[in-house]
Amino acid sequence: MQQTVLSGNEAEKECVRLAQRGDASAHKEIYLRYVRYLTAVCARYITRDEDLKDVLQESFVKILSSIGGFEYRGDGSLKAWVTRIAVNEALKFLERETRFNFVSRGPELLETVESDDTNGVEEVPPQVVHEMIRNLPTGYRTVFNLHIFEGKSHREIADMLNIGESTSASQLHRAKAILAGQIREYRKNKSIGLEYERSTMER
Repeated sequence: MQQTVLSGNEAEKECVRLAQRGDASAHKEIYLRYVRYLTAVCARYITRDEDLKDVLQESFVKILSSIGGFEYRGDGSLKAWVTRIAVNEALKFLERETRFNFVSRGPELLETVESDDTNGVEEVPPQVVHEMIRNLPTGYRTVFNLHIFEGKSHREIADMLNIGESTSASQLHRAKAILAGQIREYRKNKSIGLEYERSTMER
């Protein structure tokens, strides 16, 4: 039997209505529609594949068990709702497993680029930038993702992570500084590689 594909607000609204009535095919449809997207969302926070699978599973358990309380408010409302659940599940995992491990400035960070200028990021493949973000210390990575991708203010992040607003701001600044340095290093190495290729071809 061919799988139904959601298309348009009305189709999505009908799928939600059926899911709220316990329709298994509607549950499956929501899963298929959002599994890849939510995998990417969770992967910004969770770095180990096994942990990522666990958080994703917990997210869908929460989504499908809580769908009855969801109120459809038009295009984008379901996506925003499932995203919020996935992010919350990722944060709960991090708090339980790592307690966020907020890194204070140490000797190894004194040499880190202080500017948060990320000019040239468009020259770096998205997957490379994604890995740079995933390799940040947990605290830096968490605050960066909440502020940049989820649009949370430092006050909101402070409330979510039980930290001070100044801590949130400093974690974001340091995350941007590290990323800016890595982006510049990537561009520099890429430029050196291109120069080498040109010189080799001219011989």
